[in-house]
Amino acid sequence: MKKYALIYFVILGAMFGLETMPWAQSFTVGTWTQFLADFSGGLMRVFDDTVVVQGSDLRNSQTGYAVSIKSGCNGVEAAMILAAAILAYPAPWLKKLWGMVVGVLAIQVLNVVRIISLYYLGAWSQQALDIAHLYVWPGLIILDALLIFLLWIHWLGRGQRLTGEVA
Repeated sequence: MKKYALIYFVILGAMFGLETMPWAQSFTVGTWTQFLADFSGGLMRVFDDTVVVQGSDLRNSQTGYAVSIKSGCNGVEAAMILAAAILAYPAPWLKKLWGMVVGVLAIQVLNVVRIISLYYLGAWSQQALDIAHLYVWPGLIILDALLIFLLWIHWLGRGQRLTGEVA
Protein backbone atom coordinates (compact mmCIF):
# COMPACT_ATOMS: atom_id res chain seq x y z
CA MET A 1 0.00 0.00 0.00
CA LYS A 2 2.86 2.39 0.78
CA LYS A 3 4.45 1.66 -2.60
CA TYR A 4 1.14 2.32 -4.39
CA ALA A 5 0.64 5.60 -2.51
CA LEU A 6 4.18 6.73 -3.32
CA ILE A 7 3.80 5.89 -7.01
CA TYR A 8 0.39 7.59 -7.09
CA PHE A 9 1.68 10.84 -5.58
CA VAL A 10 4.75 10.90 -7.84
CA ILE A 11 2.58 10.43 -10.95
CA LEU A 12 0.01 12.96 -9.74
CA GLY A 13 2.72 15.49 -8.88
CA ALA A 14 4.27 15.08 -12.33
CA MET A 15 0.88 15.51 -14.01
CA PHE A 16 0.05 18.64 -12.03
CA GLY A 17 3.55 19.98 -12.69
CA LEU A 18 3.12 19.47 -16.43
CA GLU A 19 -0.37 20.97 -16.37
CA THR A 20 0.95 24.23 -14.93
CA MET A 21 3.44 24.71 -17.76
CA PRO A 22 2.41 27.66 -19.97
CA TRP A 23 2.43 25.54 -23.15
CA ALA A 24 0.17 22.94 -21.52
CA GLN A 25 -2.19 25.61 -20.24
CA SER A 26 -2.57 27.25 -23.63
CA PHE A 27 -2.44 24.23 -25.92
CA THR A 28 -4.12 21.37 -24.08
CA VAL A 29 -6.05 22.89 -21.19
CA GLY A 30 -7.13 25.96 -23.16
CA THR A 31 -8.16 23.89 -26.16
CA TRP A 32 -10.10 21.46 -23.97
CA THR A 33 -11.83 24.29 -22.10
CA GLN A 34 -12.88 25.88 -25.40
CA PHE A 35 -14.21 22.53 -26.61
CA LEU A 36 -16.24 22.17 -23.39
CA ALA A 37 -17.73 25.63 -23.84
CA ASP A 38 -18.63 24.92 -27.48
CA PHE A 39 -20.04 21.48 -26.68
CA SER A 40 -22.03 22.64 -23.64
CA GLY A 41 -23.34 25.66 -25.51
CA GLY A 42 -24.36 23.45 -28.44
CA LEU A 43 -26.29 21.12 -26.14
CA MET A 44 -27.97 24.03 -24.41
CA ARG A 45 -28.99 25.66 -27.71
CA VAL A 46 -31.06 22.58 -28.52
CA PHE A 47 -33.50 23.76 -25.82
CA ASP A 48 -32.52 27.41 -25.28
CA ASP A 49 -31.75 29.60 -28.29
CA THR A 50 -30.65 32.48 -26.06
CA VAL A 51 -27.35 30.74 -25.22
CA VAL A 52 -24.30 31.95 -27.11
CA VAL A 53 -20.68 30.93 -26.70
CA GLN A 54 -18.05 33.68 -26.60
CA GLY A 55 -14.62 32.20 -26.01
CA SER A 56 -15.01 30.05 -22.92
CA ASP A 57 -18.08 32.01 -21.76
CA LEU A 58 -21.67 30.83 -21.99
CA ARG A 59 -23.82 33.93 -22.32
CA ASN A 60 -27.53 34.69 -22.46
CA SER A 61 -28.02 36.86 -25.55
CA GLN A 62 -31.08 38.58 -24.05
CA THR A 63 -30.00 39.33 -20.49
CA GLY A 64 -26.21 39.42 -20.86
CA TYR A 65 -25.80 36.95 -17.97
CA ALA A 66 -22.73 34.75 -18.44
CA VAL A 67 -20.62 32.07 -16.82
CA SER A 68 -17.01 31.49 -17.76
CA ILE A 69 -15.35 28.09 -17.86
CA LYS A 70 -11.86 28.46 -16.46
CA SER A 71 -8.97 26.14 -15.72
CA GLY A 72 -10.03 24.14 -12.69
CA CYS A 73 -13.63 24.04 -13.92
CA ASN A 74 -12.95 21.86 -16.92
CA GLY A 75 -12.62 18.45 -15.27
CA VAL A 76 -8.93 18.16 -16.15
CA GLU A 77 -7.77 17.93 -12.53
CA ALA A 78 -10.32 15.21 -11.65
CA ALA A 79 -9.26 13.30 -14.78
CA MET A 80 -5.62 13.56 -13.69
CA ILE A 81 -6.47 12.27 -10.20
CA LEU A 82 -8.22 9.27 -11.77
CA ALA A 83 -5.48 8.67 -14.34
CA ALA A 84 -2.76 8.76 -11.66
CA ALA A 85 -4.68 6.27 -9.52
CA ILE A 86 -5.13 3.90 -12.46
CA LEU A 87 -1.53 4.26 -13.65
CA ALA A 88 -0.17 3.56 -10.17
CA TYR A 89 -2.36 0.48 -9.66
CA PRO A 90 -0.76 -2.89 -10.50
CA ALA A 91 -2.75 -3.99 -13.56
CA PRO A 92 -2.09 -4.82 -17.22
CA TRP A 93 -1.45 -1.76 -19.39
CA LEU A 94 -4.35 -2.43 -21.74
CA LYS A 95 -6.76 -2.51 -18.80
CA LYS A 96 -5.23 0.69 -17.46
CA LEU A 97 -5.75 2.35 -20.82
CA TRP A 98 -9.35 1.12 -20.98
CA GLY A 99 -10.01 2.38 -17.44
CA MET A 100 -8.55 5.81 -18.18
CA VAL A 101 -10.45 6.29 -21.45
CA VAL A 102 -13.82 5.24 -20.03
CA GLY A 103 -13.18 6.99 -16.72
CA VAL A 104 -12.10 10.32 -18.19
CA LEU A 105 -15.07 10.22 -20.55
CA ALA A 106 -17.42 9.62 -17.60
CA ILE A 107 -15.88 12.50 -15.65
CA GLN A 108 -16.28 14.82 -18.62
CA VAL A 109 -19.91 13.80 -19.18
CA LEU A 110 -20.65 14.70 -15.56
CA ASN A 111 -18.65 17.91 -15.97
CA VAL A 112 -20.84 18.97 -18.90
CA VAL A 113 -23.89 18.40 -16.67
CA ARG A 114 -22.12 20.52 -14.04
CA ILE A 115 -21.42 23.37 -16.48
CA ILE A 116 -25.00 23.46 -17.75
CA SER A 117 -26.47 23.27 -14.25
CA LEU A 118 -24.24 26.09 -13.01
CA TYR A 119 -25.26 28.30 -15.92
CA TYR A 120 -28.95 27.91 -15.13
CA LEU A 121 -28.46 28.05 -11.34
CA GLY A 122 -26.58 31.33 -11.71
CA ALA A 123 -29.24 32.79 -13.95
CA TRP A 124 -31.76 31.97 -11.23
CA SER A 125 -29.75 32.81 -8.07
CA GLN A 126 -26.19 34.00 -7.51
CA GLN A 127 -26.26 32.45 -4.03
CA ALA A 128 -27.30 29.05 -5.42
CA LEU A 129 -24.53 29.32 -8.02
CA ASP A 130 -21.93 30.11 -5.36
CA ILE A 131 -22.94 27.17 -3.16
CA ALA A 132 -23.10 24.70 -6.04
CA HIS A 133 -19.89 25.96 -7.67
CA LEU A 134 -17.76 26.16 -4.53
CA TYR A 135 -19.10 23.30 -2.41
CA VAL A 136 -21.43 20.85 -4.14
CA TRP A 137 -19.96 20.23 -7.60
CA PRO A 138 -16.25 20.01 -6.67
CA GLY A 139 -17.06 17.23 -4.22
CA LEU A 140 -19.30 15.45 -6.72
CA ILE A 141 -16.68 15.54 -9.47
CA ILE A 142 -13.98 14.12 -7.16
CA LEU A 143 -16.45 11.55 -5.80
CA ASP A 144 -17.14 10.58 -9.42
CA ALA A 145 -13.41 9.99 -9.99
CA LEU A 146 -13.22 7.87 -6.82
CA LEU A 147 -16.28 5.80 -7.73
CA ILE A 148 -14.96 5.22 -11.24
CA PHE A 149 -11.64 4.06 -9.80
CA LEU A 150 -13.38 1.69 -7.38
CA LEU A 151 -15.60 0.32 -10.18
CA TRP A 152 -12.51 -0.16 -12.33
CA ILE A 153 -10.79 -2.11 -9.53
CA HIS A 154 -13.95 -4.21 -9.13
CA TRP A 155 -13.99 -4.83 -12.89
CA LEU A 156 -10.30 -5.89 -12.73
CA GLY A 157 -10.98 -8.34 -9.91
CA ARG A 158 -14.01 -9.77 -11.69
CA GLY A 159 -12.00 -10.33 -14.86
CA GLN A 160 -9.28 -12.10 -12.90
CA ARG A 161 -11.81 -14.45 -11.27
CA LEU A 162 -13.42 -15.23 -14.62
CA THR A 163 -10.26 -15.68 -16.70
CA GLY A 164 -7.70 -16.59 -14.06
CA GLU A 165 -5.48 -13.63 -15.04
CA VAL A 166 -2.93 -12.31 -12.63
CA ALA A 167 -2.20 -8.57 -12.59
